[in-house]
Amino acid sequence: MKRFFDLALAVPAVLVLLPVMSLIAVAIKVTSRGPVLYWSDRVGIGNAIFRMPKFRTMRVDTPAVATHLLNDPEAFLTPVGGFLRRTSLDELPQLFSILRGDMTLVGPRPALFNQDDLVALRTSKGVHRLVPGLTGWAQVNGRDELPIPAKVGFDEWYLINRSLFLDLKILLMTVFKVFSGEGVRH
Repeated sequence: MKRFFDLALAVPAVLVLLPVMSLIAVAIKVTSRGPVLYWSDRVGIGNAIFRMPKFRTMRVDTPAVATHLLNDPEAFLTPVGGFLRRTSLDELPQLFSILRGDMTLVGPRPALFNQDDLVALRTSKGVHRLVPGLTGWAQVNGRDELPIPAKVGFDEWYLINRSLFLDLKILLMTVFKVFSGEGVRH
């Protein structure tokens, strides 16, 4: 049922958002050198690594670490990068990961391949059995502001309480959070 739900929402979303994604691609290409997409190695279901696309918001010479680990993340942003991150438009290519089945609309956000502490804690709580999501319970309850144990606590709560109704609630909460910019640090 969840896969059907994902496809029923992701396919029309891709079709509707394709013009917006095309404009974003042009804006990235015109304002900075390098590829339009940034492919990030992420931890998926069962801790398997998959490649997740995002619109590139950072310069090509940015170290491959979580943004919060950079001394001055703002210094690495492309001219349109800050806007794309604040509005979460950089996440739109992940709709294609949902179509492929690597991701789902709602689930724990996929960890970076090198976030060993997050992966280990999620594994100990059984969260690694979930397909990672475009948004999730942790994102609507703090997003970038959450320390790892709190984030995993929200992920575990979602694992225990997940349902189609909860997924709909999280999607609606996500829309509100994105438009308000709440919880975005970088």
